[in-house]
Amino acid sequence: MSQTGKTADGGFGWMRGITRYQWQIFLVAWLGWSLDSTDFGLFSLVLRPALIELLGGKPTVEDIGRVGGILSMTGLLGWALGGFFFGIIADYIGRVRTLAISIIMVGLFTGLQGIAHDTTTFGIYRFFTGVGTGAEIVVGIPLVAEAFAESNRAKVLGFMMTGGAVGNLIGGQIYAYVGPYGWRYVMLAGVLPAIALLALRRGMEEPERFQAVQARRQALQASTNRTAEDERFLSFVPWQLFSPGIRFSTFVGLLFCLGTLLSIWTSQIWLPTIQGQVLARGGITGAAAAPFVGHGTTLWGIGGIFGYAAFGFIADAFGRRPAIVFYNVGAIASGLFLYLGLDTYEWYPTVLPVFGFFVFGVFSGHAVYLPELFPTHVRATAVSFCNGTGRVITSFGPLVAGLMVGAFGGQFSRAAAVMTCFALLSIVAMMIGRETRDEQLPH
Repeated sequence: MSQTGKTADGGFGWMRGITRYQWQIFLVAWLGWSLDSTDFGLFSLVLRPALIELLGGKPTVEDIGRVGGILSMTGLLGWALGGFFFGIIADYIGRVRTLAISIIMVGLFTGLQGIAHDTTTFGIYRFFTGVGTGAEIVVGIPLVAEAFAESNRAKVLGFMMTGGAVGNLIGGQIYAYVGPYGWRYVMLAGVLPAIALLALRRGMEEPERFQAVQARRQALQASTNRTAEDERFLSFVPWQLFSPGIRFSTFVGLLFCLGTLLSIWTSQIWLPTIQGQVLARGGITGAAAAPFVGHGTTLWGIGGIFGYAAFGFIADAFGRRPAIVFYNVGAIASGLFLYLGLDTYEWYPTVLPVFGFFVFGVFSGHAVYLPELFPTHVRATAVSFCNGTGRVITSFGPLVAGLMVGAFGGQFSRAAAVMTCFALLSIVAMMIGRETRDEQLPH
């Protein structure tokens, strides 16, 4: 059976042409991204209670901000380095095998975080969890893009990215029901999605486009009569990202990722703490606040689900660049209103899904736009480099925000508002980048 569906029907009729193989690819990538988001969602949800226990006594807001920022930075550095490292591997040994390795890492180290007894050990486990989660999305994006190369690529990739919001939904519900029993049980419960994902990916083959790249590499390596173009094709993949024909796309992709990542990650890490502070002003504290925070995180994720799914349709109708600009402007506007315009929790359940729609939804642009900038033999490395380098820089964002808290009188919301405005960098990237809506996925 062919791996590639050809239908391009209007409405939702295009789904009828999706093959069994494509459904498997989609589900594995979708669940992988869900697992990533669940892990980081659970981490942010347990961060404050975990630090209160691990730091001992009664740590100050400044202590929580400083140590929490370091732990957050550690996880994001792991994500960045893991994504970049595994992205290169995926361009050599294949997307499917690389994905399996990452799933095992995520499941193992997520569980280990639940048994950590000091911040150093917790940070080590956090780093290696980040290494595993970093691989799943940068491998999943080219995997789905290549499996759906011929039709409906943007729509499918947009739906795939809903896994990021579903992960927050799952994390929110795990915390709402397991959180009252303690933060350690929350992290241990986060192992279950990894087990399910590992079982689903069994027997999955590489996309035809990647198989063609592997065949060409093998043939050229066995040949003694190679052209200059053949030598460039065989050169170390990361170096090719800075070749004359690719380096501008690399710069645009990096700037795009940097803006969106800086915009979201302070919220991803500190939003539960911000909700807790707002609830405390209304007299809701401790275990009584956990369901509010959990369900608030769920609403944020639900908004993201719609934002992710809508992106592909908007990008197909108006273009990739206008869609990305629209989402970034929406993220800035709704984020500033949430963090600076609301003093009580009353309107949080209304604004959180709107903010989630934009600040999460723009990441469908990572899945749709980035693969269209690069050829198959460097695609996973390119996606991982743009995301990974962005995440290395972004990893300092939650730390900087945590350190800002003292200057802002202990208000995490003000620091988050500042960081949300970095979405402007992504808008600049779209102003200088090329439009790819009507182009074929590069071979």
